[in-house]
Amino acid sequence: MPLPKRKKSIAKKNTRRAHDHLTPVQLSNCPKCNEPRLPHHACPSCGFYKGRLVVPKAAE
Repeated sequence: MPLPKRKKSIAKKNTRRAHDHLTPVQLSNCPKCNEPRLPHHACPSCGFYKGRLVVPKAAE
């Protein structure tokens, strides 16, 4: 199998890895209860999505 002739420099290695980072989760606030939630998902705390109840919560 062919092998590289020269060792890759640290700068070349880090340049290649520049896009391997993780992006933070983009959260938005629920308009009903103002809790953080994922966009285009039902709110985990109140169960509302687009102004209507889609996930009924247990009696508290």
